[in-house]
Amino acid sequence: MASHSDTLVVFFGATAGANGGKLGSDERELILLVWQIVDLREKQVGKLQRRLVKPDTLELTDQCKEETGLTVDEICKADSLDAALQQFQQSVSAEVKALGRSSYTLCVDGPLIIRQVLHPEASKKNLVLPECFYTFVDLKKEFHKCCPNAGPVKDLTLPSMLEYVCVPGVVDQVGLQEVKNMVLLLLHLLAEPYNHKFTYFETVKYKFESGACSKTEAVDSETVIRARGLPWQSSDQDIARFFKGLNIAKGGVALCLNAQGRRNGEALVRFINLEHRDMALDRHKHHMGSRYIEVYKATGEEFLKIAGGTSNEVAQFLSKENQVIIRMRGLPFTATAQDVLGFLGPDSPVTDGTEGLLFVKFPDGRPTGDAFVLFACEEYAQNALKKHKQILGKRYIELFRSTAAEVQQVLNRFMSTPLISTLPTPPMVPVPVLAAPPFLPTASTRDCVRLRGLPYTAAIEDILDFMGEHTVDIKPHGVHMVLNQQGRPSGDAFIQMKSADRAFMVAQKCHKKMMKDRYVEVFQCSTEEMSFVLMGGTLNRSGLSPPPCKLPCLSPPAYAAFPTPAAVLSTEAALYQPPPAGHSQNPPATHAQPCSHPGILPTAGPCATLHEHELHGLLPKPSRLSLHGQLLCSSSWLGGCSGGSTSHSLIAPARSSGQDARAALQCRRQGHPQLLPGISVRSR
Repeated sequence: MASHSDTLVVFFGATAGANGGKLGSDERELILLVWQIVDLREKQVGKLQRRLVKPDTLELTDQCKEETGLTVDEICKADSLDAALQQFQQSVSAEVKALGRSSYTLCVDGPLIIRQVLHPEASKKNLVLPECFYTFVDLKKEFHKCCPNAGPVKDLTLPSMLEYVCVPGVVDQVGLQEVKNMVLLLLHLLAEPYNHKFTYFETVKYKFESGACSKTEAVDSETVIRARGLPWQSSDQDIARFFKGLNIAKGGVALCLNAQGRRNGEALVRFINLEHRDMALDRHKHHMGSRYIEVYKATGEEFLKIAGGTSNEVAQFLSKENQVIIRMRGLPFTATAQDVLGFLGPDSPVTDGTEGLLFVKFPDGRPTGDAFVLFACEEYAQNALKKHKQILGKRYIELFRSTAAEVQQVLNRFMSTPLISTLPTPPMVPVPVLAAPPFLPTASTRDCVRLRGLPYTAAIEDILDFMGEHTVDIKPHGVHMVLNQQGRPSGDAFIQMKSADRAFMVAQKCHKKMMKDRYVEVFQCSTEEMSFVLMGGTLNRSGLSPPPCKLPCLSPPAYAAFPTPAAVLSTEAALYQPPPAGHSQNPPATHAQPCSHPGILPTAGPCATLHEHELHGLLPKPSRLSLHGQLLCSSSWLGGCSGGSTSHSLIAPARSSGQDARAALQCRRQGHPQLLPGISVRSR
């Protein structure tokens, strides 16, 4: 930012932990402030000031004690950060006024003390920083303008800069030495031959600006990070507060959603440049409340995939700037805009009335039960949030903060949802009767463990604490929480260990160990066994049990944990074609028995029945279906079986919806029979 100031305040700070190039990377608090005024007009300096600061945690690292020479007893007698900053502001203002000057700007040796220490610490302590801490001069960058051949800015240090311009440095105690040398360098740049003018000041944004992002927008991959481990209720403002001091691009926070449309604890954040992105990476495992947040590099493509949108309706909705966005979930499908406005009431007026509402719909126009609402200020939004889980019609409504990126993501998800899932043509080869779900790699090595009976409030951190010393043996990103169909914790988790021996050791030492108020069962397993568990099987310390079978079947599935080899469809069955026109192929006449077709699997659990006559004309040809991750393709064999007076019904697990069942039977229009665990066909 181009500006002008006639007074600079050379400023230095030290923390109770790492200093120098790693300043602020360990979340340690400030313990020392040193400053001195420089009059740019008269090229004179003021009095050197030094203040100790008392941190909330009275502990100094050995490195800090060695570098600063301070002790815990000394800082115990100091003032708090809030009091020290007030003393700083009063002292500087009085001295600047005595000089007859009207303004002043901080001058620092690199941005870390401002961006990585002062702003994050003040944010955590809910302190309001004086305005002077939102604008500063970076002495390294100013030096680089005068001496571009001295090397890259990131490699410059105070001793190297003094050496380059042949100015001898002074030696003093920590803080005093740095400020004195910065003043010497600054006065040298003001003099001949440089005659440097300090006209470009860096700024810290006061608040995060929300906004929309187009999929056609160019996003530099060197400016994006992925934050993982966020509390699910975090908003874009909460994330911006975690990165306080760093400048996030407008609309640069994109919360990630899971398959159920709920937040998964991750977000993509886009900064204004590479320098701010790199400082964000230094906040890896810093804390948001009691949770530590992991920070990794990400790409522009990933950001656009989450935050980018193409809908004109969404762009128009988000075109109103500086609005607070609230998401409503669980609305009755018959709810109108007036119903929503009446529910929110006069205490929380919606911006521009009905134009401040955006209902989320499927591609065919059916409502999803979600809507986004705009409010002009925080007060109105807070009033709306008080109606969380209140009743509209016969349903309770969930309300929570949202972001522009979440609006784009939810709309993209629903608008891109096909009405009928389609699958690639199946290969014309023998097909195993029971294949592992495609989302899990199969392996016989028992290098995984399953945790069963976790508290529903358990997070990744709780699992790591539960594992104790064995956490070092977990593969990177190897902890997988299992959610139920509603997207809520199921009480299970799978953990990938570095070897089978490590998995065995964990199962022996952690089995029935307590987590909070519950004991947790720990079983050693392989990814293949994990597949069977997800398909309804049982895994315990006695081994693997197959999924329950409540209907007889002709070709029972084989499990890898048992010696029986996996059954395979015959080539004739895999290449089955419908009978010629005018012929019929009746199914077995045995009452209440499965249709005599190779590979029909047992139904696990209660069943939902749908008769064939309900399905004619439902779906266009050709149609095939994926149900619960497995492929059911039919065929014409049911169509060929439907001669005479015999009709057929599809028996599917109760968790299958009526729409699933209808689509499943309709898929018999295409020609190669495949299998679906938990699906059976019987005559009646």
